[in-house]
Amino acid sequence: METNFLINILTQWRDYGWGHGPGMMDWGFGMGWFGLIMMGIFWVLIIVAIIFLVRWLVVSSRSGSHGQETEETALEILKKRYARGEINKEEFEEKKKDLT
Repeated sequence: METNFLINILTQWRDYGWGHGPGMMDWGFGMGWFGLIMMGIFWVLIIVAIIFLVRWLVVSSRSGSHGQETEETALEILKKRYARGEINKEEFEEKKKDLT
């Protein structure tokens, strides 16, 4: 039984060269340096994508209102006062002329 086990091990061994085998990094496709470069490019792209995602989140959080109202211009306030009837048409036109 031990001889069969030893024969199976020896028949499955191949000479792939120094540091190479049928395992992880070579896969038998001869990737070598090309695979290493592609892996480096992949990780650079992942890091760049994370940086852009964080930057987008920061910019969008700054531009969002988060419950705060935007400041109204003086003309908008004047129009609202006129619409509510707080001032008449003459006052509205006079103040509008002063603002513009």
